[in-house]
Amino acid sequence: MQLHRHPTTKNPPEQFTGDVWLDPVATPGVDGQQASAGIVRFAPGARTAWHSHPGGQTLHVVEGIAFVQARGGERVAVRAGETVICPPDEEHWHGAAHDSFMTHVAVWDTLPGQPAAVWGEHVTDAEYGA
Repeated sequence: MQLHRHPTTKNPPEQFTGDVWLDPVATPGVDGQQASAGIVRFAPGARTAWHSHPGGQTLHVVEGIAFVQARGGERVAVRAGETVICPPDEEHWHGAAHDSFMTHVAVWDTLPGQPAAVWGEHVTDAEYGA
């Protein structure tokens, strides 16, 4: 058994709008492991930029209401206790509703030779509010 202590980090403004914090939970530690996980807390109205994950991503909301949208799809409200699965390479964004904090557990696979995420442009206020 190994104890790991990871500090909370604030996510970069190049990839997020508003205040977002990450607490890393798991990263691949031995050959063959691909899964990473983190607890991510979004301030009201904060959100990711458009992005995709070559290995896919699972989001489990534990507090508040998340907005999640795949490119070309409808924005969906996801409540505490609900889970969203974003398939590999699906461009999407996620963030907090405008009036409350939101926390989710994010789990993603980092495939060999691939980045964990491919980042795009920021989600506009119009896209967020749609």
